[in-house]
Amino acid sequence: MSAFMNWSCEDVSKWIESLGYQQYTACFTENYINGRKLILVNCSTLPRLGVTDFNDMKAISGHICELLEILNPVGAEALHCPRGTKAVIFEEKSRTGSTADSLTYIQFLKERGLDEYT
Repeated sequence: MSAFMNWSCEDVSKWIESLGYQQYTACFTENYINGRKLILVNCSTLPRLGVTDFNDMKAISGHICELLEILNPVGAEALHCPRGTKAVIFEEKSRTGSTADSLTYIQFLKERGLDEYT
């Protein structure tokens, strides 16, 4: 799994700051956005966190898409990342508990009858 899944709220804030959006670090820490929750953030949820500038929303959503390995998000995709196989497993792992913690990518694919390269 990708390292960002284990990010703390502080790690997410540092990442947001490294992107040049230091004005939003408190928005993420005050809303307890850690790596598991970050993957659920998109242009629909950013205003509720306190990010309301449209261009910043698009940019931050695009960077989240990059974390999910969704390449070149454009147009509507930059506003809400399309949920491919990797994004779906990250969403599954965003939940807490032993089942989500122990879920592997291969196990996820087998349970859904998917090929590793879909």
